[in-house]
Amino acid sequence: MPKFYARRRLGTIAALTALIASAGILNGPSASAALPTPVSASTARTYLASLPVSTEVRTGYNRDLFPHWITVSGTCNTRETILKRDGTNVVTDSACASTSGSWYSPYDGATWSAASDVDIDHVIPLAEAWDSGARNWSTSQRQSFANDRTRPQLLAVTDNVNQSKGDKDPAEWMPSRTAYRCTYVRAWVQVKYYYGLSVDSAEKSALQGYLASC
Repeated sequence: MPKFYARRRLGTIAALTALIASAGILNGPSASAALPTPVSASTARTYLASLPVSTEVRTGYNRDLFPHWITVSGTCNTRETILKRDGTNVVTDSACASTSGSWYSPYDGATWSAASDVDIDHVIPLAEAWDSGARNWSTSQRQSFANDRTRPQLLAVTDNVNQSKGDKDPAEWMPSRTAYRCTYVRAWVQVKYYYGLSVDSAEKSALQGYLASC
C-alpha cells in the first residue's frame, strides 16, 4: 500500500476513534441508576389529588422500627442488591460486598468508583413515612417498605447528598440536578399512593408545582 494511502487510512481511523469517544461523552455517564420507572406525570397528578392531607406526627419514631437491609438472597442484603442493580461492572466478593464498579448518582450527576461513597436512598425517607402513616403499620409492613425493590423507592446516590436530604420532603429538599426532579416527584407520589401515606399541605403544594412542569 502506498505511504500516502497508509497515512490517510491511519488518519481516518484516528478521526473515527475520536468521534466515538466524543459520542460516549455526549451520551452521558457509562454508569446509571436503575430506579424502577415511576408512573407518568399525569398519573402522578391523579394520585396526588387523592392523597389525604394531614399534619405530620413524629411522636415515637425510631429508625429501628423499620428493619432494613434484610437478606435478599444468599449473602446479599438489600443495600448490596441495589448497589449491583444501579452500578456498572460491579464486582462483589464472597460476602456480596462490592469491591469495584461505577455508580452514577442522578441526584447530583456525580460518578463514584467506591461503594463506600454511595448510599442507598429511601426516596420516601423512613421518618417521613412514619410521620405520614407508617406509625400505624406492623413491623412486617415497615420492613417491606424499607426494603421495597419493586416500587421506585430505593436508589444509589452520593452519600453526602443523601445525608443532606435527610428526612426532608419536596417542599424542603430536591435533587440539585434539575433534569431528575420530574422523575423524583413522580416516584415520590407513586410510593406514597401505593402505601396509602398522607401529605402535608406544603408538601402537596410543592409536588403540584413540580408536576405541573413535567
